[in-house]
Amino acid sequence: MTIAAQTEAVEYLRNHPLLRTGDLDEARHRVGQKFCDHRLDITQRNQDLAVRHNHVAGRHSSINYLHYGADVTIDPGMLDSFYLLQIPLSGQASVRHRGSDIIASASTATLLNPDRDTTMQWGADCRKLLLQIDRGYLETVARQIIRAELPGPIRFASRIDLHSEGGRRLRQMVCACVQAAEAGVLFQGALSGSDLRVEEDLARALLTRLPSNISHIIERAEHGSLPPGIRAAVEYIHANLSNPIQLSDIAAHVDLNIRTLQNGFRRAFGQSPMRVLRNARLDAAHYHLMAQTDTPDVTTAAFSNGFSHLGRFARDYKARFGHSPSHTARQQDCGERPVLACL
Repeated sequence: MTIAAQTEAVEYLRNHPLLRTGDLDEARHRVGQKFCDHRLDITQRNQDLAVRHNHVAGRHSSINYLHYGADVTIDPGMLDSFYLLQIPLSGQASVRHRGSDIIASASTATLLNPDRDTTMQWGADCRKLLLQIDRGYLETVARQIIRAELPGPIRFASRIDLHSEGGRRLRQMVCACVQAAEAGVLFQGALSGSDLRVEEDLARALLTRLPSNISHIIERAEHGSLPPGIRAAVEYIHANLSNPIQLSDIAAHVDLNIRTLQNGFRRAFGQSPMRVLRNARLDAAHYHLMAQTDTPDVTTAAFSNGFSHLGRFARDYKARFGHSPSHTARQQDCGERPVLACL
């Protein structure tokens, strides 16, 4: 029977116990040793804490089962050094992260970014599987995927629909790791080559299956097997986002006739070359509007990425991202970072 089919009350990784306590200070200290310093309070004073924390770890990641047994408020602030995927097994938790309030449940997981504040309220019946991945390691894997330096910090969408293809696959992978650990073949002390491969697979799955502010860069890198002419056209497009290039310019640069170029793009992307160019420009403007420092105004972001008509830019931007560019700029000022759409 798979983990997903088992009853909610099953305690996962029970052969790898790390903490059993009803003491609030001990729970705060011991859980903090594996994650980070945080504030922990019992919300209902008439409840007794009954913490059960099970834990296995590789070199760059850990998998945890955590249940507090009481309504608690958790305030870790910024995680700083790691990303944390939280998959609820039972109950609910309210999570505030990146300016959004999320109700985590059996259908909704959360992914916490290390450079954004978090506060959480777990219900007494809330049980979670937690995948912790080192920030530096995830960035290393990302650089390997895109074969280039990162343009800035990696930030994921905080809310994960566990019924979506990406969310469902991530849950399956974490559950498979739990089963392997319980069977004694994963993360059992001295690390093996298979342990390290599992860690890389988990990091790659986060990067390639969940939306983030580098999703478009990853997708572009994964098109490295494109026919040489189409690949060269994509590279030309991204090298000339701020320039007023036309379809004929792209075709001439890669020495293809226009019809061949258009057919090649429709086979590879389901889009015309000019639509790919427009979306790449929108993604670049979107990323600039999310810059952590020295954020440009909307006009500058538009003009510096090849848009000469502000009204058309605002219309296309809203169609791609669901809100106006000025809304993105306001979110940046408030500390929230929206997510880039894929190519």
